[in-house]
Amino acid sequence: MARRGDEFGFSAGGDVRADMPRIKARKDGVVRQSNEGVEGWLRSTPNVTVIQGQARFAGPGTVSVNGEQIEATEIFINVGARAVVPDVLGAATSPYLTNSTILDLDRLPDHLIIVGGSYIGLEFAQIFRRFGSRVTVIERGDRIIAREDEDVSSTLQQVLEGEGIAFRLKANCITVAGADGRVAVGVDCAHGEPRMVGSHVLFAVGRRPNAADLGLEAAGVETDVRGFITVDDRCGTNVPGVWALGECNGRGAFTHTSYNDYEIVAANLLDGDARRVTDRIPCYALYTDPPVGRAGMSLREARESGRRLLVATKPMTRVARAREMSETHGFMRAIVDADTKRVLGAVIVGINGDEIVHSLPDVMYADAPYTVISRDVHIYPTVTELIPTLLQELAAMD
Repeated sequence: MARRGDEFGFSAGGDVRADMPRIKARKDGVVRQSNEGVEGWLRSTPNVTVIQGQARFAGPGTVSVNGEQIEATEIFINVGARAVVPDVLGAATSPYLTNSTILDLDRLPDHLIIVGGSYIGLEFAQIFRRFGSRVTVIERGDRIIAREDEDVSSTLQQVLEGEGIAFRLKANCITVAGADGRVAVGVDCAHGEPRMVGSHVLFAVGRRPNAADLGLEAAGVETDVRGFITVDDRCGTNVPGVWALGECNGRGAFTHTSYNDYEIVAANLLDGDARRVTDRIPCYALYTDPPVGRAGMSLREARESGRRLLVATKPMTRVARAREMSETHGFMRAIVDADTKRVLGAVIVGINGDEIVHSLPDVMYADAPYTVISRDVHIYPTVTELIPTLLQELAAMD
């Protein structure tokens, strides 16, 4: 915002720069407060014993940790996941960053090369570009965030390119090597130089579960081909009394889905409430600026479902609040089943999109028709106030 001062009629005075040691110190403080709060709560909870160590199954109902064997009728696996390091030549002997280790930097990268043009890669690309780094994103696909609809991908790429981020699409990273204190990345691509040299390289090409060294075979716990622990609709594994929650079960890759896994297990075990993973409506956000807020189906997924669709799309330039804030990048879209009048999905690429999108899954969970929102009266001027107008202009899609 300081750099955009001329647009709003003010001056921040002089060169606007990021102070990386202070930024990291603040980040560390925020994380430490959260971590210490959770750990302190656990250790002070009656009837809870916290043991630090590497736990492995010694049998279906037995876990070994620090040389001690612990038996239980109910065992809950909640070990999370970690970044995938791609199998490229030189990766084992050359310096690289992941989504975790990049947070340890207290010096600004001169040129950050990011391998992977999806959610994590794009978030860090914008962060470090705004800090002042030169940033290049390498993506093997023909567009970024391929899980999203094409207009979402193209809109966000235009925004990021406008901030000076370079993209190499249809380009596969094949080598990584140190080069006189820098990092050289070999790229197999149709266009552009085959070798890029930067100060740092970040691998952001996916996640793998922390399940390979748990001794799951000793308990007979099954995993899928990607190594994720296989669970049923209640987060139960194939072994009675063994449950897997969070990112390690492959049923959700977010904090909110991990917490919902806990709610599902607790409801089934303690409350006699048959909650299920499949009751969950997918929703998430990409924390770029502007953010991308997603709920339910994408347009591609809705078309593939074979339903008759009603669709409405509006640019953020139609939102008075967005214009007043000079934040007019992006658009919002809603998708409705033409026969049932139920909302199937929505995406908001724009200011506060990660917050605003929640008004749509709320009505989806209620199994109510879209008219509940389209006839609603929202506060003006807000970004959310265009949602009823958006739904009032739904049209049939071929």
